[in-house]
Amino acid sequence: MYAGEVAPLTDRVDRVAARLRAPERRIGASIAHLGLAARLWSIALGCAVLTGAVPDLDPGRLCWNPALTTPDDLWLDGVRALPATARSVREAVQYGHLVPLAAALRGPAGIRIAPRLLWGNAGSALAGAVSELVTWGRANGRPDVAVRARALGAELFDHPDLRGSGETRAAGFGRPAGDAPAAEDTGPGPGPGPGPGPGPEPGPTVFRRRSCCLYYRCPQGTLCGDCVFDQPPRRSSPRADSG
Repeated sequence: MYAGEVAPLTDRVDRVAARLRAPERRIGASIAHLGLAARLWSIALGCAVLTGAVPDLDPGRLCWNPALTTPDDLWLDGVRALPATARSVREAVQYGHLVPLAAALRGPAGIRIAPRLLWGNAGSALAGAVSELVTWGRANGRPDVAVRARALGAELFDHPDLRGSGETRAAGFGRPAGDAPAAEDTGPGPGPGPGPGPGPEPGPTVFRRRSCCLYYRCPQGTLCGDCVFDQPPRRSSPRADSG
């Protein structure tokens, strides 16, 4: 997917663009990227928080079929557990997949899409994964899950590429975050894990990104809940915050 034959990646981009009836190819690239980022963050964070280990998602072990959809498009040829640390999650997802994926989209795939947009997608997907874990923890009497998810999320956002992707604030201040575009599933929800541990449950927060995924430009598209825009702009360009 990231080196050599680029056809599977461009095929996925074109399938997503066609499904959305997107007027620009870069929109399909953005939503395909956002969907894969959400899947990968969810898998790594969910396992880290709920099982105490991170699966090795090395690109050489993770198989991907661009013609399939969630949950059948991704599978591992075996499971190797890594420590449940922010470093392991970052190595597995950010360095192992998101960096080479962005390079492949902007390079061999020949798609004009801003790095700022792609890192905004990554930040939005990460915030969404953390939010789902926090919600699950509260609903299932597991405040330790919320605490651990927030802590890992904060460590992961403390990186130059992700730090500027958006801002997190207490719920009730500003427009709350909403769902990502429906073109790509965000992967399986977290399941049960180890028993409760100590630590206060953090208060609710929302994330607002500093870029736009371009979903609003599709015929049935709208602004996402965490979008940088309050209203859809009249026009955008590859150099704008929207992409």
